Amino acid sequence: MAKTRELCKDIRDRIVDLHKAGMGYRTIGKQLGEKATTVGAIIRKWKKFKMTVNHPRFGAPCKISPRGASMIMRKVRDQPRTTRQDLVNDLKRAGTTVSKKTISNTLRRHGARKVPLLKPAHVQAHLKFANDHLDDPEQEWEEVIWSDETKIELFGLNSTHRVWRKKMDEYNPKNTISTVEHGGGNIIIWGCFSAKMTGRLHRIEGRMDGAMYSEILVNNLLPSVRALKMGRGWVFQYDNDLKHTARATKEWLRKKHLKVLEWPSQSPDLNPIENLWRELKVRIAKRQPQNLKDPEKDCMEEWTKIPAAVCANLVKNYRKRMIFVIVNKGFCTKC
Repeated sequence: MAKTRELCKDIRDRIVDLHKAGMGYRTIGKQLGEKATTVGAIIRKWKKFKMTVNHPRFGAPCKISPRGASMIMRKVRDQPRTTRQDLVNDLKRAGTTVSKKTISNTLRRHGARKVPLLKPAHVQAHLKFANDHLDDPEQEWEEVIWSDETKIELFGLNSTHRVWRKKMDEYNPKNTISTVEHGGGNIIIWGCFSAKMTGRLHRIEGRMDGAMYSEILVNNLLPSVRALKMGRGWVFQYDNDLKHTARATKEWLRKKHLKVLEWPSQSPDLNPIENLWRELKVRIAKRQPQNLKDPEKDCMEEWTKIPAAVCANLVKNYRKRMIFVIVNKGFCTKC
């Protein structure tokens, strides 16, 4: 639903003059061919600001009207699995053409967030973890090695870049970013960190299974533990992905006598490495990689450059995550 047309200043002034003459909203509306609600809004604005012109605006006007935004929020509230394309189609049928990016901006502006689908069992496990570990001392979290995988898009964040340029200079190579169809590919990486600093980073080639995951742990987890000087009491954290819980992985962990942090499924908000992934992706985007070899090299370099203080603060403030989960009654929170 698009924004309605704005009345010119002459009509607004005439509405105010007729109001001063003692005419009601409906009478003014019939005489000028406008809705009574529109007349009322202009008069209320005149009473409050003593003016009929619009105040200066910042940025581009919203393509979606307040009524359209309310419709979107009502739809996602009633049907949480609604996709952005569904909402684009709904607005198009109502006469408004917008992109999925505009839908995302509207949802974020009104407090909606994309979170994992949680079943009742996930919510209960999520809440139980927070309650069980709420009073754990900070020193225990400092003994945890946090791990996960993520995907690095070759051109994933380049669309957010802006440049200053003169008119007719938009196609200067230094003012453009190369793009390719379908995003240009991506790489999958595994990484770990502790309160001390980041550990190793490893690029995953091909489809990962339990055997490959075990090999990654042998070649990267144990060396990271030694490099970080974790001592004997360290604890390994990993999520409940099928590759992580495969028989080969469990057998390897058992043989190595590793202590594992019991982890609730669908809980990325409880894993502070998600914050480091976000930091890494921003750093990679700034370097503007041109092929799939560049991101791997850039990832390795930028991962080691993440300050140790960032890692320490993520672990130091870990208790806040559990407080947020408890306040949110077990549902996902913003990590």
